[in-house]
Amino acid sequence: MQLTPDEPIAAGLPSTGDRAEEFLAVMLRLRSECPWKAAQTHRSLSRYLVEESAEVIDAIDSGKPAELREELGDLLLQIYFHAVIAAEAGEFTIDDVLVAITEKMIRRNPHVFGDRAGATEALDAHAINDAWEAIKATEKRRESVLEGLGSGLPALLYADKVLDRLTRAGGRPASGAVGIADADDLGQRLLALVEQAHELGLDPEQALRDAVRQRVREHED
Repeated sequence: MQLTPDEPIAAGLPSTGDRAEEFLAVMLRLRSECPWKAAQTHRSLSRYLVEESAEVIDAIDSGKPAELREELGDLLLQIYFHAVIAAEAGEFTIDDVLVAITEKMIRRNPHVFGDRAGATEALDAHAINDAWEAIKATEKRRESVLEGLGSGLPALLYADKVLDRLTRAGGRPASGAVGIADADDLGQRLLALVEQAHELGLDPEQALRDAVRQRVREHED
């Protein structure tokens, strides 16, 4: 893919039949001719990546395909924006991003692309996920349970991921949740805990993060 837009680019950007190429041309032209977009950096765009990800989740929850389509486009914009900035710096291109994720998907799904391709009926979702995590652990060779987990993750998601890693590493299992039979029960229990935290003037997000870090310290000690 070109790192600079072809000259001249018609106002309507005539279709090439390759939507990815067309969108890249749009981004390159915007980066070249729009002062605001030309001034952006990876760091300055970080907040928008968070915002657009949240809006995708909202669109999923809405159950409206049109909204999801639009928000996925906005999220894709952020990916291309970062790739164009990286290409300008000679770091990588959008092609490099696509090649890397393609190779990763093939490497981490041997039940589809490897010797056992086509034998997925013998595997359940847990076995497939366990195999994924085992391959990932070999590739990453992390030295800490927390390594590679985004510090900005919401506390509940952060806790779930850390506890999953602790369990895989042989850590003590989480204490059982009494009286929770399904997702609705869980939601009501979590809401009740947040309400109690509010009444006590406590920050439930920080409290959960602190509890997770304590569990990790116990495991690593």
